[in-house]
Amino acid sequence: MSVAILAVIVTGCTKQNNQTQQNAQTQAVKIAEVEATTYQRLDDIEQIKQLKARYFRFVDEKKWTEFGDIFTTDAKIVSEGVDYSKGGGAAYGKMIGDLVGKAPTVHHGYMPEIEIIDKDHAKGVWAMEDLLTFPDAKDAYPGHHGYGQYHETYTKVNGVWKISSTELTRFRMDPLKNWDPNTDPVTGQPVTSK
Repeated sequence: MSVAILAVIVTGCTKQNNQTQQNAQTQAVKIAEVEATTYQRLDDIEQIKQLKARYFRFVDEKKWTEFGDIFTTDAKIVSEGVDYSKGGGAAYGKMIGDLVGKAPTVHHGYMPEIEIIDKDHAKGVWAMEDLLTFPDAKDAYPGHHGYGQYHETYTKVNGVWKISSTELTRFRMDPLKNWDPNTDPVTGQPVTSK
């Protein structure tokens, strides 16, 4: 075999080896990008789940300031067809707090369907269930055990997910008896003055 032919073979093998290495590097970069995107998507979904969990917890714990902080400043808030957007989450929290007072409530959200739209926007649907009772007084709202859905959008603000719109629709509401305001709403025992 001539030296010239040997040189062509070696050069061809070197070029093929270099191409294989470049292909491997390109594939490694693509895999790293997919992994990073997938991780970020899963992290965003988890953060949104925790956001909604805080929503329910803050209502049941009567933490109205914290409740207001989970909404964007321009959030659209609709419940049972009534628009409560004026004043944003803080005003909505105050309204619920004034309505519910110290009444015991139980809120559950589950089966989330969360879709990441882009790095700062997402949307979701949550099944929900709530139990509310009010002090038994003149013109008191009736208590209920409700079932329905939240349809929401989310926006990342300074790296933190917030609710940018929420619409609650209940499909069913079973009545619950309101409680005597002279008794503890949890135990039913008479409240004694100290």
